[in-house]
Amino acid sequence: MATLIVREEFAQLQDYASTWSAMRDFTDKRDASTPDELWWLEHPAVFTQGQAGKAEHVLAAGDIPVVRTDRGGQVTYHGPGQLVGYLLFDLRRLEWGVRALVSAIEAAIIDLLHDHGVVAVARRDAPGVYVEGRKVAALGLRVRRGCTYHGLSLNVATDLEPFTRINPCGYQGLEVTRCIDLGIDAGAASLAAQLTSHLVHRFGYDRVSLAGLIHAADGSVQPN
Repeated sequence: MATLIVREEFAQLQDYASTWSAMRDFTDKRDASTPDELWWLEHPAVFTQGQAGKAEHVLAAGDIPVVRTDRGGQVTYHGPGQLVGYLLFDLRRLEWGVRALVSAIEAAIIDLLHDHGVVAVARRDAPGVYVEGRKVAALGLRVRRGCTYHGLSLNVATDLEPFTRINPCGYQGLEVTRCIDLGIDAGAASLAAQLTSHLVHRFGYDRVSLAGLIHAADGSVQPN
C-alpha cells in the first residue's frame, strides 16, 4: 500500500534555508521503508538560484536575499501569498523517471486550474504551468539517492513585483500571473488541499496521512 504523508504549515512563513536543510536531512536519513512526504508552506521573500543558475538572471535583487540552492533550474522568487509544495518522493519505489515526474506535477496543477475554469498548459521546453503565455506555477527539483526533494510553487495572491527584478527561470521578459488574477478566489491552504488530491491521483497513492510541521529550538523545520 503506497502511503503519502502530507504536512502543512500556513500559520507562519517558513524560513527557506531551514526548510531546505530539513528536506536534505529527511532525504539523507530515509530508507526504502520511509513513506513519501508532501510539505505545503509559504516562505518570506527570497530569490532562489538553481545549482547551474547564472548570475545575470538576477537583475536587481534589492533588499530581497538571494540563496544559491541545489535544485535544478535558474532563478525564481518565493514570497508570501505563494503556495510552495515540496515533494519528498522515492522514485525507485514509484518506478518513475524524472521526466514522468515533472509531467505528472504539471498535469496535477493543470487539473487544479481546470477545476476553477482556467485553461492552462505545460511547455516541453520550459517546465512549469502557463495561462495564455504567463507562468503561474514553477518547478524545480533535485534527485539524490533515487529520491526527490524541492518541488513546485503556485502563485496564489503573490506580489508579482519581485519577478520584475529577475529573468524568471532564466527567461528574459517572461510574464507571470497569479490565481487571484485568474478569477480563483481561494487561499493557499484551500488550494493545497485540492492540489494534494490531484497529486495523489496522478502518483497512485492509496493512503494519505495528514500531519504538521514543528520547529526545533534552532529554528529549523522538523517533521513531527
